[in-house]
Amino acid sequence: MSKFNNDVQAMLGYLGGKDNIVALTHCVTRLRFVLKDNKLADVEGIEKLKSVKGTFIQAGQFQVIIGNDVGDFYNEFAALTGIEEESKDSVKKLAESNQNWIQKLMSNLAEIFAPLIPAIITGGLILGFRNILGEVALINVDGVKMTIAAVYPFWGGVDHFLWLIGEAIFHFLPVGITWSITRKMGTTQILGIVLGITLVSPQLLNAYAVPGTAIADIPVWDFGFTTIRMIGYQAQVLPAMMAGFTLVYLERFFNKIIPTAVKMVFVPMFALVPTVLIAHLVLGPIGWKIGAWISAVVYAGLTSSFRVVFAAIFGFFYSPLVITGLHHMTNAIDLQLTTDFGGTLLWPMIAFSNIAQGSAVLGILWLHRGNKEEEQVTVPAIISAYLGVTEPAMFGINLKYRYPFIAAMVGSSVAAVISVGAGLMANSIGVGGVLGFLSFNLDKYWLFFLITAVAIVIPFTLTVWFGSRKEKE
Repeated sequence: MSKFNNDVQAMLGYLGGKDNIVALTHCVTRLRFVLKDNKLADVEGIEKLKSVKGTFIQAGQFQVIIGNDVGDFYNEFAALTGIEEESKDSVKKLAESNQNWIQKLMSNLAEIFAPLIPAIITGGLILGFRNILGEVALINVDGVKMTIAAVYPFWGGVDHFLWLIGEAIFHFLPVGITWSITRKMGTTQILGIVLGITLVSPQLLNAYAVPGTAIADIPVWDFGFTTIRMIGYQAQVLPAMMAGFTLVYLERFFNKIIPTAVKMVFVPMFALVPTVLIAHLVLGPIGWKIGAWISAVVYAGLTSSFRVVFAAIFGFFYSPLVITGLHHMTNAIDLQLTTDFGGTLLWPMIAFSNIAQGSAVLGILWLHRGNKEEEQVTVPAIISAYLGVTEPAMFGINLKYRYPFIAAMVGSSVAAVISVGAGLMANSIGVGGVLGFLSFNLDKYWLFFLITAVAIVIPFTLTVWFGSRKEKE
């Protein structure tokens, strides 16, 4: 008998039978089903199976957490049912039928920003490391503090080299956004890249030649009868998004009306040239204004006399926001805040929320110490959450027991209140966990770690307390 034979047969029945399964794929730890009717799935029965660590529905997919053996489980499930694995993109498209328009919108936003997050996190870490090189004073020379970068030529060279990478990531962010939009929407990705480059103000390129040199005047296009001053939108999210979608729909339009024989020549030109003009004349100024309004409203909420109330609500409800996928909207807001105000008060609360979820799992690990089977889920989930990825913690443990999830929300809320109350501002988005300290100036490290301690102690204590009472009952 095969390793998962009993669980595989039972799961098929709990899913509503083969006729209820539209498509199936798997990732590193989860089976991802698209079901005709999610209501036919017996969630309680599935979660009682020995090989199952938890279930959840996200982006229209019914997902079952198996763990590192998911590949073996899938092979046995496919052998029993005869269902062949679909590609992840195919499954996503099929799953859209199970989503309402808000879920589809959030799913699209998630797929646009998800490919950019590694670069943004890298930029945040680089910025943090450069803060250390440029702020830690080693000696005083004639009353002037000499930093690591100033004292040691090697580290000065490292600092200068990292400047290139960090500046490229944040100033050329529109390139990444427009590329990601064309990638998501299935149009020509190189056109998205070219469009993004045109959105980055050319005077920035002059500054790249010799860091620290004066920025040249903004170029002017002279058409004889009128002139258009070229405006740069580096690090601006909304103008880049609006321009990217304009390019997509123009390319789709011209693809429909231009004869196949000449599409390769005329579609790219007719799509790209008008988009660049529209982006600089219309979309850029409008998007910049809307983005500025949004960041101003959020910043006002985070600095007003009601900031503690705002922080308490945001900190408490951020984790449920992750379940819906709406949390991806905060990436755009964080980037806009960083551009407009030189930092973000919002992102630290997200980092503390992630730490709180991991700490609640730590509480479960303590309560159930010695449970080797559960440790296969809890230990990786804790590490993942402390490094900024909370899905394994939330879906694998906290939502399963429920009270750890609430404990994490309470701890996150308290940490958020302290963070905003103390005015803790990150220089940029970074690793949304314990390594998040690198996104702050050196003099803020102590405050970050103090609030991190709060985000660890409160969820852990509440989870152990609730759990002890519940198990006695």
